Order: sequence, then C-alpha cells, then structure tokens
Amino acid sequence: MKNVNDPPDNHVRVLGGQGWVGLVGHLGTEATIVNAARVSFGRMKEEMDERDIVLLDYLIENRHTSPLEHVVFTFSVHCPLFVRGQWHRHRTWSYNEISRRYTEVDLEFYTPGKLRKQAAVNRQASVESDFDDRDLRERMCNHNKECLALYNRLLESGVCREQARGVLPQNMMVTFWGTVDLNNLLHFLDLRDSEHAQWEIREYAKAIKQLLRPLVPNVFKTFEERVCRLRK
Repeated sequence: MKNVNDPPDNHVRVLGGQGWVGLVGHLGTEATIVNAARVSFGRMKEEMDERDIVLLDYLIENRHTSPLEHVVFTFSVHCPLFVRGQWHRHRTWSYNEISRRYTEVDLEFYTPGKLRKQAAVNRQASVESDFDDRDLRERMCNHNKECLALYNRLLESGVCREQARGVLPQNMMVTFWGTVDLNNLLHFLDLRDSEHAQWEIREYAKAIKQLLRPLVPNVFKTFEERVCRLRK
C-alpha cells in the first residue's frame, strides 16, 4: 500500500522540494467541454478540430462557464498548514486530509529557503530581502524540533493525539486530496497565480498549470491570454 505522504507518479515539486502537488486522476477532456456546449443540438464529437478550438475560446472569453464544469480534476497536495488554510478558502473544492487524530507518523515541517520582509504599505504582502537570515532560519528549525519533541513526549505520556497535536506549528506539512471542476480551478489559478498571492501558494498554482497544460492546452492558452490582457 502506498503512503499518502508519497506523491503520485504525475507530480511537481515546489518550495525547494519540500512540498508537491500531484494529479491523482481526472474526468473529461477538451472535447467534453465542446460536447457539453453543443448538447442542446444533440451532437457529439470525439476529436477536436479548429471550429472546436474557436468555440472553446468563445466560451472562456465570454464567461460561458457551465460546459467547463464537466471536466474534473483530483489533486494530492503536500503543503504547510498555512497554505492549506488559504487553499480551503476555495469552498468550490472537495477536500479530504490526513488526520493527526489517527496518525503521528511522517511529521515534517516547512522551513523557507529565504526569509522575506514585511511590505511597508500592504499589510498582507511581503517583499524580497537581502539580509543574512541563516541564524533565524536555524532558530526556526530548532523550534520545529522542540515542538516535535514535546508532541512525542505528550504521546508517550498517554495524552490523546487530538490534544497533543495542538503544540504542532503552522508550518507543519499536511497532505490532502482536492477535487475541483475546471471552471472553478481556473478561478483558483486566477487568484493564486497572482502577484497579490502569497509566494508559497503561488508556487502550487504554477505547478498545477504545469500539470494540466498538456491535458487541456487550448483552454490554458486562451485563459492565460485573457488573464494577461486583463492585468495590463
């Protein structure tokens, strides 16, 4: 049996290799989208042609989104708790997650490869920094070890997992499955692959694009052209 903390075969590493997102499976193709758009005419096609690509462009450009909802993707995501918290704000996804009520194995913690500074104006944003952060990052690593040691001591003393997990920090890595239709996924990517998004979750959004671009290339071509145009 495969460990849930192992990525699927089709995955992309992020956060300097500490995290990943993988494609577990999917339902539908670009042909599914155009068939759904033409269902009222009672027509079905198995392969895409130029007219179908034009139709895809029209649907995305004009926000006729319901045909995109017939294509569905399931991802396995390994990320810090604070990224999971941002991700779960997208309530159009369906989620299932590994629970520390049931297991204490394979605990990992995210340590940034580089610390950023708080933005002076935007309280929600950070900016790149050039200060020597080696000591601070080492302190973060030591703090993680101390939290893990306390967690293990609580368990060894007979404390239940559901209470002991309360000492684990926000940068603990978690693994969850997320399922979403293509329309809502594009909305997620529009928000999360943006200069306004936190760097860590943006890395996951970029990785999802890398995974799915070969599967729905025409959709992503039109989507990314539209996003680029609107952000100018």
